Amino acid sequence: MSATLAEIAAHAGVSQATVSRVLNEKPGVAPDKRRAVLTSLDLLGYERPSRLRARTARPVGLLLPELGNPIFPAFAQALAPNFARRGFTPVIGTQSEGGLHEDEIIDMFVEAGVAGILFVAGRHADTAASTEHYRRLRDRGLPLGFVNGHRDDVDAPFFSFDDLTAMSLAVRHLTAMGHRRIGFAAGPETLVPSRRATKGFELAIRESLGPDAAPLVVHSLISDDGGVSAARSLIGEGCTAIVCASDLIAIGVLAEARRSGLRVPEDLSVVGLDDSILARSSWPPLTTIRQPVALMGVAVADAFVGEMNGVPASRTEYLFQPELVLRESTGPVPDSA
Repeated sequence: MSATLAEIAAHAGVSQATVSRVLNEKPGVAPDKRRAVLTSLDLLGYERPSRLRARTARPVGLLLPELGNPIFPAFAQALAPNFARRGFTPVIGTQSEGGLHEDEIIDMFVEAGVAGILFVAGRHADTAASTEHYRRLRDRGLPLGFVNGHRDDVDAPFFSFDDLTAMSLAVRHLTAMGHRRIGFAAGPETLVPSRRATKGFELAIRESLGPDAAPLVVHSLISDDGGVSAARSLIGEGCTAIVCASDLIAIGVLAEARRSGLRVPEDLSVVGLDDSILARSSWPPLTTIRQPVALMGVAVADAFVGEMNGVPASRTEYLFQPELVLRESTGPVPDSA
């Protein structure tokens, strides 16, 4: 037994006493050390304590940033059956204001014996956030995967929506209908998808309207309130069309347009992004850029299950292409513009 403890302790970088406390489910062990010991048990082929052993399928952690934006539950719905068909059961954790922090959810996942953790637009997507805790997990051999929010300094597969191409599709659609005063209601400046979309929007505006065109961009929260705030600024700038960084933002833009006495699309055209349930149920129904969630669910499950089974996925970013979905929220530029 002492040889076993020594091997686990050496692999986890902790003392044998710490290993013993973890194996006997004693309190007083820091979460990162407990996580290191449990990960080492799995990697070295030892059985975990009995309460963590019984599984009909291997658990995989799925961490979502929130449930208020319907694109995130859509990812969970797309991923769950694809993992199940490959012998894995998602254990879902979600962050919310006043709830558990990402690190706390990670600790719960590790203690539950997950075979890997997949992050959907988690803290990794924020360029202001450190990636050190992801590197520590990888150093201990725990497979990680990330959806949207690519970071160069994390050794893991990344699966991303092509935000640059999405903005090109939106801008070309609007300029083809005569719009020249087009604004972008973007997400927070520090988010990787927001930065990429902003860059794509600016490039598309200059390609469509000339190199001297000044892109109109307002950063806000990814929420309907954020859309209201962005719309006030962009409508004030005389925009006849607004592209949004999410359908949720677009809902706020539609609300502000109504409050301002503007008709959509007669006075103002609005384009969303995601093609979530909000796009189909809003009034008018949203023209939007579809994020291929169903396709991503299959591809992510394939690659990440391989990663968890010891077949490393490509470290080249997997990039998924957008699709323009035409509905009733866009139309020709107003005659008065």
